[in-house]
Amino acid sequence: MPSHAAIQSATLHAFRAQAVLAGTAIDLGQLGAAERPGGAPLVVELVGSLAGLGISGTGATGIGTSVSRPGVAQTGVAVLFRYGAVVFFGVSPEGIAEYLRQVGPQIRQPLPAPERETESLEIRVEPEARETVEGSVLVLADVTLEKLQVVADIMAKSVSLAHHERNIDRQFERIEPFAVNLDHWGRGARAARELLQHLGAALLAEHRVVAGARVDDSPELLWDHPELERLWARLRDEFEIRERFAALHGKLALISRTAETALELLQNRRALRVEYAIVGLIVFEILLALLQWWLSGRTG
Repeated sequence: MPSHAAIQSATLHAFRAQAVLAGTAIDLGQLGAAERPGGAPLVVELVGSLAGLGISGTGATGIGTSVSRPGVAQTGVAVLFRYGAVVFFGVSPEGIAEYLRQVGPQIRQPLPAPERETESLEIRVEPEARETVEGSVLVLADVTLEKLQVVADIMAKSVSLAHHERNIDRQFERIEPFAVNLDHWGRGARAARELLQHLGAALLAEHRVVAGARVDDSPELLWDHPELERLWARLRDEFEIRERFAALHGKLALISRTAETALELLQNRRALRVEYAIVGLIVFEILLALLQWWLSGRTG
């Protein structure tokens, strides 16, 4: 009679990982365990399915309370990140929608469904196989909670980058006329306000990518599980996290420089107009004084 592990290997062939950027932040303190480390993601089991996915190593901290609703079949695992990303493993589209609806009160500035960035990855389990990425399929020799957290870390960063990439592209389209022709945007306070908005949006995006998602950092999990570093690095290269982060950082720097340069030009124009006004007043006073002197000479 086959062992329990053999049965799991036979029945567990593949499942889907789905990453969703639900908002700008998630209040994990309202959802997870109190002992969860500050920078670690929160893992939530949906309807007792850790064993159903064949996951071992479930003694790690950060396991949150299961969330379900009677009449709605939810299976799988959700990994939540404080910067607004949720990564689901083995969860149906209906289950994803229902779970996001339930945790909606803890999501800050939730994104409408059409504007949510998503990323999917098929995970195939092949015992004794070499762990690698084949196209859009990740091959794992076995499934552990720690491995899913590593996969979730990369996929969450990918959807966060995609969201900011799209927003920065929009900023580029709006700020490009400044680099071509400043007069196209008009002069004065209105142009200055728009420039400050672009500069503020660029700085906020950079803060969320660097300080929020910490895209350029490795997860703290790798300190306790260095054997997973190769898998994490392989996924990071597959999703081009470093290259996309560098390109995004370059675009943000360019937007900031363009906005700062245009603001400086506007300020110089204002200063020049003030100087012209002062010179005009001085000339007017001189002419007025000459007129008074001339009139006084005639009357004398």
